[in-house]
Amino acid sequence: MSKQSLSILIPTYNTVCVKLVQVLSQQAEALNVDYEIIVSDDASPRSDTVAANQAINSVPLSRFIARSTNIGSAANRNYLASVSQYPWLLFIDCDVTILNPQFLYTYYTYMEQHAGVVNGGIAVADMPEMKSNLRYRYEKAAEAAHTAANRQHNKYQEFRSTNFMIRREAFAQCPFDERFTKSGYEDVLFGKHLKQHHIAVLHIDNPVVMTEFEQNPDYIAKTEQNLRTLYQFRDDLRGYSRLLTLVQGIHIPAILWLIRLWHLMFGATEKRNLCGFRPLLSLFRLYRLGYFLSLFKH
Repeated sequence: MSKQSLSILIPTYNTVCVKLVQVLSQQAEALNVDYEIIVSDDASPRSDTVAANQAINSVPLSRFIARSTNIGSAANRNYLASVSQYPWLLFIDCDVTILNPQFLYTYYTYMEQHAGVVNGGIAVADMPEMKSNLRYRYEKAAEAAHTAANRQHNKYQEFRSTNFMIRREAFAQCPFDERFTKSGYEDVLFGKHLKQHHIAVLHIDNPVVMTEFEQNPDYIAKTEQNLRTLYQFRDDLRGYSRLLTLVQGIHIPAILWLIRLWHLMFGATEKRNLCGFRPLLSLFRLYRLGYFLSLFKH
């Protein structure tokens, strides 16, 4: 087995990713290396999506696994690693697009020279027609911070699982924490564990591209779920979450109390704006802070 052999692993939920698999397969075939592509669906409730993804089984060296029980995104990633066979594992989220025709080749060039993790990053497609979409506006505003140079500056804190390659033995030392049964922040804790295990991380500019964005009410619901996860694991994530760092930096209890009171009084009004057609990013940041603080009983 070649040291450059690659398992491409895609966890999915309620998303058709046949096109993504086809692009990856074409690029892998051009590399002329041993590879496999495995997609694991985490018990999506949408039967039409699961049925459409069955087409992945007809793509060369690719297979689609439809799980009958939802195990959560962290456990699904660990499961993918357990059923794969090659020395390098490339994890890619299901709802992204690959526009770079040299995407896999770029990763391939790092296989011999790097011992741990290579993180390719993300970019956001230019879609002016999405200007009323909160997720699009939020991700586009944050795009400047996604460069490899910026991520490498705080390489463990800036780790994200959207698009990264890791040696099998490194992943065996540091799997995803399966206490995270809901999506959100499991990759942040994964970055912390990489540091604790002294696993080298290199950030490069080899992004996947975000082209799909939830509708505003769905994104707010997802954000609230993520914040509940952050609250649940706040002790584990200390020092690795900007929001936690912000809250811990407010040393005057009266200020925290006022922010909670503001959210209690005006959170519903803020949420109506964020779910509407003219969402304000500044309001979104305030809403996140207020919602998070509202989870504390004291």
